[in-house]
Amino acid sequence: MATWNSRGLRGSTLEDMINRTNEKYAESSLAVIQKIPTPITPIQIDKESRHITLAYFEQKSTVDYIGAVQGIPVCFDAKECAVDTFALQNIHEHQVDFMERFEAQGGVAFLLIYYTHKDLLYYLPLRRLLVFWNRAKEGGRKSFRFEELDPLWRLPKKHGVLVPYLDLLQKDLDERG
Repeated sequence: MATWNSRGLRGSTLEDMINRTNEKYAESSLAVIQKIPTPITPIQIDKESRHITLAYFEQKSTVDYIGAVQGIPVCFDAKECAVDTFALQNIHEHQVDFMERFEAQGGVAFLLIYYTHKDLLYYLPLRRLLVFWNRAKEGGRKSFRFEELDPLWRLPKKHGVLVPYLDLLQKDLDERG
């Protein structure tokens, strides 16, 4: 049974940016993407602040977001990285399995990585993640370096959209043929 301890705002910057982006996409009728809550059972609650301070996960989570973009099923996970090396231990095998099964059903799965120290957002298609994932499973590096990533998958800065992932989703679809 996994235990959770509150670690403040860890990961919330990217999540907030994605949530605001998804609201904008929904308002524009471009997409309906929902944040998937991680089911937890509280163990300790601070009586003064009424915040959960200790809990356990009821089940393994799949991905952070799921929905549809113009009729295309989409799921993705959001990760923040403060260095140039992304440790694959930040992704769980059951998440990769879910994304593979999702794509087998005609959906599109990807990661959105926010390199905080570079203020740079990156769209990592599942097929590219699997190259790194399989390399690690075969005894290779258990991480990937920023310089291994194709610069064509960096999210552009776009006025009015904090995490403009739809352009790269289209690129992802185009490459599938």
